[in-house]
Amino acid sequence: MSYYIIIRGPLGSGKSTISEKLTHTLDAKHIHMDDVLEKHDLDKIPPDAPCIPAENFIKANDIVFPEAKQRLDTGKIVIFDACFYHKEVIEHLVQNLPYEHYIFTLKAPLELCVQRDNDRHKTHGEGAAAAVHSLVSRFDYGTNVDATGDLESTFKD
Repeated sequence: MSYYIIIRGPLGSGKSTISEKLTHTLDAKHIHMDDVLEKHDLDKIPPDAPCIPAENFIKANDIVFPEAKQRLDTGKIVIFDACFYHKEVIEHLVQNLPYEHYIFTLKAPLELCVQRDNDRHKTHGEGAAAAVHSLVSRFDYGTNVDATGDLESTFKD
């Protein structure tokens, strides 16, 4: 049975950690959208904008659709991992991948997200964490998941 999962949430909420665990457990394909944005030079914030524009994320969606569709058509599971702070980007993904899907929003307080970011090898900084937390928190989408505990517990829940 093929389906896809979208894991969204603020920077430092545990999206990548949980996505990687799910990928291994479900023998799925993990698509880390930040990598797609960076690889295609779509991760730039224009000087007059507060964040990466939705159209850049939609271009990234368009880039990954062929591989995602191919995997879904052959019965595989695909996991998308990103902040998804533009609702229209999620809706674009859902409209263009007409397969069963599940969407989860990870919830964690800003202080915890900043702490987790600080513990990484490559940090983004408190300012970036606060900005992304604010953007993601503007709306909920799918099932909310409390990610305030350790990520192993969050994964099991």
